[in-house]
Amino acid sequence: MASARQGVVRIHVDAAPETVWALLAHLDRMGEWSPECYRVEWLDGARSPAQPGARFKGWNRFGRMRWAVTCEVKAADPGRDLAWSTVEKDREMVRWNYRLEPVDGGTDITESFEVRWLPFLARLAEDVLMRDRDRRREEGMRTTLERIRALAEGTRQPTSPPKQDP
Repeated sequence: MASARQGVVRIHVDAAPETVWALLAHLDRMGEWSPECYRVEWLDGARSPAQPGARFKGWNRFGRMRWAVTCEVKAADPGRDLAWSTVEKDREMVRWNYRLEPVDGGTDITESFEVRWLPFLARLAEDVLMRDRDRRREEGMRTTLERIRALAEGTRQPTSPPKQDP
């Protein structure tokens, strides 16, 4: 069965859109927030904050699977919108978007993705090898947003359990 080719998760943050934007625009911090993307490195001299046309490489994991993909920032509108696409040979694969909306003195963050094209091996991984992909991806998106919310609201949420003393 094919996995979802689009998805949306929304969360409210008790912080101004500019505060949330200041975090999101530092994509090289994604590994602190995302359970799937554990590392981001800017390419070609690009650096934070994100700017349209900037490229970066993201390293991901799903269970035992590991992969890296090149991405290009498509939109970077401070306080409003951040979008990037995974690309292969300059072909857009998946568009990821974070939309910020001021609501009740805070911000609604909407994270979404839309598959534009997947090469054969990526379709195989998504549809066959990644068991329970849709549920786990949605949970990962929600976890990412909750971690961003914790930082934006001034409360730190650890990305992994604290170490226990022996």
